[in-house]
Amino acid sequence: MGYRLQYMPLAVLVRLVGALPRPLAHGVGMLLGALIYYVHPRLRRVGMRNLELAFPQKSKSERKQILRGMYRSLGRLLAEFCLFPRYTLENAAQVAVYQGFENFEAAEKRGKGVLFLTGHFGGWEVGSFFHSLQGHPMQVVVRPLDNPFVDAFVTRYRTLHGNLTIGKQGFARHLLAAMRGNATVGILMDTNMTPPQGEFVKFFGLTACTASGLARVALKTGAAILPGFCLWEEKEQQYVLHFGPEITPARTPKAESAHEADILALTQQCNDVLESWIRRDVKVLAGDLGDRSRARLDPAAFHIEKELERAGYAVKRQRFEVDGRDCDNIEAERAGKLDVVGDQID
Repeated sequence: MGYRLQYMPLAVLVRLVGALPRPLAHGVGMLLGALIYYVHPRLRRVGMRNLELAFPQKSKSERKQILRGMYRSLGRLLAEFCLFPRYTLENAAQVAVYQGFENFEAAEKRGKGVLFLTGHFGGWEVGSFFHSLQGHPMQVVVRPLDNPFVDAFVTRYRTLHGNLTIGKQGFARHLLAAMRGNATVGILMDTNMTPPQGEFVKFFGLTACTASGLARVALKTGAAILPGFCLWEEKEQQYVLHFGPEITPARTPKAESAHEADILALTQQCNDVLESWIRRDVKVLAGDLGDRSRARLDPAAFHIEKELERAGYAVKRQRFEVDGRDCDNIEAERAGKLDVVGDQID
């Protein structure tokens, strides 16, 4: 009885918002997001603490701005979810467009399955829905919601155009079968795990137990790992589903422990890609802080560092002060040769 009482007002709200014109629905959704931000101090404290750990260089006011932006983003995503039943192939461009679709095509043509690497930020629900709407249904690994009525309702919306949901119980077996059938499976990798389901790797400079199932399946089957992130573009007033280049696993020399080392290395690679896209999304959530701000330059610097590391360089930052502002050079060293990578913005 309690579950049904929880479900009924939610179902009414979703249908009411879903009946509104899209701009108005977004406005209502973002208003709800802002309301949740202000009436849940515990969630605010958790959010601020997480942002402090991930972005220690940012001021408290910047972190508050990011957190408010996150709740607005969640509200917009809720509104878009409510609108799912009205979308068809003919009007799909109202909700999202592709960028980098050729990366998905190339991965799918390999015939060994596609592991869609994503996370709980931006428009993650929109990304899988839009992809299915375009004729590319996928399977998504999810944790069933506690309320069975709400879970069935959400699943119905998620699967309107052929998507399937996979529970986390026994998901490895489902993944292997899906890869044999050259299916696409979405995995939201930014969840805290416990051994043996996870490996301890770095995430925003901290050691975090991260799901290693994706790496294990990819190494076993040869499936493509494809970053896929759906982000809101304010100028266009729509989501963009970005497919990044396929992640190529770094293989260690053949040895007794090589397999476990490869799993650890690939899990770290995935976390690095995930982090770089989260930093990009955070830049959007933070709003326009000025083209010269560190908030805009840090994601680019992080990307440069990771690319140099993948090329075999030992990378570190050289920090100095100019006119009262912190500036960085990036030092990259390989085989005793030191390169300094920097940029000047006038």
